[in-house]
Amino acid sequence: MTNSSRPRISVVIPALDEEKSIPLVLRDLPLRRLREVVVVDNGSTDGTGEAALAAGHPVRVVREARRGYGQACLTGIAALDPCDIVVFLDADYSDHPEDIRRVVAPILAGKKDFVVGSRIRGNSERGALLPQARFGNMLACFLMRMIGAGRWTDLGPFRAIRRDALERIGMTDRNFGWTVEMQIKAVRCGLRCAEVPVSYRRRTGVSKITGTVSGTVRAGYKILYTIAKYAFAR
Repeated sequence: MTNSSRPRISVVIPALDEEKSIPLVLRDLPLRRLREVVVVDNGSTDGTGEAALAAGHPVRVVREARRGYGQACLTGIAALDPCDIVVFLDADYSDHPEDIRRVVAPILAGKKDFVVGSRIRGNSERGALLPQARFGNMLACFLMRMIGAGRWTDLGPFRAIRRDALERIGMTDRNFGWTVEMQIKAVRCGLRCAEVPVSYRRRTGVSKITGTVSGTVRAGYKILYTIAKYAFAR
């Protein structure tokens, strides 16, 4: 980014069966400030992609049949036009898309390279963060601190990173380890990292992760496995 040009901000939205919520997310994004918005339809069985295109906002839908949160994010990154900042935002309307201004502000100011929107530090609607999600966040952040991977409060999916920094850390995880991998690698690569408080509400529909026992177990296992892998890779 240069001081003489307006930073180009692109948004990647991984989406799986979010037909009802994706139009709300697009509605609340400050689209005129963004270079592009890429919605990655990760094998939805409803009309998620069609709902995004019909929402009346400039958006590009990319289809990715291989399931996995990280896979959807990787596909979205590969589809982006040249940009300076990449923002990741969930499609379930639990985050407040207008908070994107807060998430990218430290990067725009030239003070940070990577920013995580912390739901723990922000205002969460009662019942928005389920007990298993709060416990999982607390445990994962504690373990990351123990292995020297930063002092975090959340693995929140709402995050922004400079495009050149994103390429430097070399993301590889294709499912539930995506967020923790990014945070560990950002610290170990010497990126200037920060958290900012973001608001959080009850999602539209049922979570594919914390909303089911199997999803919670699979996500928890992968997150702990990822932390352990990088702990022994030091």
